[in-house]
Amino acid sequence: MAALSNGNQASSFKIPPIKFTKLFINGQFVDSLSGEEFETIDPSTGELITKIAEGRKEDVDVAVKAARVAFDHGPWPRMPGVERARIMMKWADLILQNIDELAALEAIDAGKLYHFCKVADIPAAAATIRYYAGAADKIHGEVLKASGEFHAYTLLEPIGVVGHIIPWNFPTTMFFVKVSPSLAAGCTMILKPAEQTPLTALYYAHLAKLAGIPDGVLNVVPGFGPTAGAAISSHMDIDMVSFTGSTEVGREIMRAAASSNLKPVSLELGGKSPVIIFDDADVNKAAELALLGIVFNKGEICVAGSRVLVQEGIYDEFEKKLVEKAKAWVVGDPFDPKVQQGPQVDKKQFEKILSYIEIGKKEGATLLTGGKRVGNKGYYIEPTIFSNVKDDMRIVQEEIFGPVMALRKFKTIEDAIKIANSTKYGLASGIVTKSLDTANTVSRSIRAGIVWINCYFIFGNDIPYGGYKMSGFGRDFGLEALHKYLQVKSVVTPIYNSPWL
Repeated sequence: MAALSNGNQASSFKIPPIKFTKLFINGQFVDSLSGEEFETIDPSTGELITKIAEGRKEDVDVAVKAARVAFDHGPWPRMPGVERARIMMKWADLILQNIDELAALEAIDAGKLYHFCKVADIPAAAATIRYYAGAADKIHGEVLKASGEFHAYTLLEPIGVVGHIIPWNFPTTMFFVKVSPSLAAGCTMILKPAEQTPLTALYYAHLAKLAGIPDGVLNVVPGFGPTAGAAISSHMDIDMVSFTGSTEVGREIMRAAASSNLKPVSLELGGKSPVIIFDDADVNKAAELALLGIVFNKGEICVAGSRVLVQEGIYDEFEKKLVEKAKAWVVGDPFDPKVQQGPQVDKKQFEKILSYIEIGKKEGATLLTGGKRVGNKGYYIEPTIFSNVKDDMRIVQEEIFGPVMALRKFKTIEDAIKIANSTKYGLASGIVTKSLDTANTVSRSIRAGIVWINCYFIFGNDIPYGGYKMSGFGRDFGLEALHKYLQVKSVVTPIYNSPWL
């Protein structure tokens, strides 16, 4: 059983008042046209935080119209990149000035660890804004060598109005992974936060206004996928959609984009990522890395190392250390600095994870540790490890999105590669070895968008991130992310009487 924090150190923490609950359209907070609202719940208690204005198709239409006017006639796409950068830098400063309140909102709305949000997620988001702000005045095409007496060059132009649909597991991170490069490119946009976690997105919209981002450039419309999300995906006046979430929803977005105006889409989808640990690894460090790979952010992360493959020479020792560490992992109040794992995001996800644990038992996997809820209030689940798993088991093939690991042994490097590639996903992978030859061979053999060697969860603004296979396509982070929000235009003109071509 995982260690349980009693939360005494967190009981005195004062939750900030909720300031922003309406839609943010054309620079103003407004009620939804229907007047409808939905509840956002604190997953640590299961209790209501507040009610949020519910955006629907008609609200998306209003927001898109504002974004279209801002793109076609407003200053944002037309101002020098250095001026966009100045405003974005000011936005980053304002975020850090409000970091305590933002971290608290993230904790109560998403069940994320308050202290981690304060030292990692939110400072990293500000850094992402600054990274792309630094690129805003460096967007340029190329001069081309044309055949014949012609001068040719390319222009990089903003793609237009972008629809962003982001998930609930990293509300702050995903907001800025999408918004920052598209702003730097000169686009305008509508963003739908997940209905489970709308609070910080609305706060960031408020700070964007204070920073000087013009009205209509950034619009935030909370709502549900089948209504607001579907309206964005199928909208005839949105030029591109960028989505992070499940493979099933990604497929629906592609259909909607194809059947409307053939808008391009960028999809970062599900994963079932393997962590491969070889005989030469330091067993203690490997166990720490593997555990972190599945319990970080309570397993609610697309690149979770949910399949751990251990070479048979160290398997028994590894399993013992892994179980010991899992049992010592501290689950509890996300405001308690001793806690390592908060609650799952909501009741639906909580019940889904528990149902997969029951599936694992019925399929014949061995439950080594965990498998139960923690406490009797809130949506807490113990770190859970199954062994004796087989490739055809659902807990091995399907994304659970919770702290549930499938552990198995392998014999040879060829076995490991075959097992690693045996799912429909291809988002990430980890390799633990002291052999450079092994690391090189395996990293080039695994079909995944990012491979971590002797580390895990290492992201960076200059490291492109995205999937293979049914984990999607398109890249977030890096200059690749900036360029997906830009169109390439070729310009050709004749040259008359030139002394050279």
